[in-house]
Amino acid sequence: MPNKHPISECVQTQLQRYFADLNGNPPDDVYRMVLSVVEKPMLEVVMQHAKKNQSLAAQYLGINRNTLHKKLTEHQLI
Repeated sequence: MPNKHPISECVQTQLQRYFADLNGNPPDDVYRMVLSVVEKPMLEVVMQHAKKNQSLAAQYLGINRNTLHKKLTEHQLI
């Protein structure tokens, strides 16, 4: 069995903590929540490494430059 990626382990640990903190209350929209808290810092780091070059950052992310621009706007990063 391959080793888990450290990011996967971090997400898994934090989700376990999130569910424990709910004290049995049902969660709401976990998918959206996780994406929203992971996407912005990911975009910030990738843009930093791409020296704010959106075309290069889109290439790093494996997404279309227009999609990246939309996401940067949504997260108020441009």
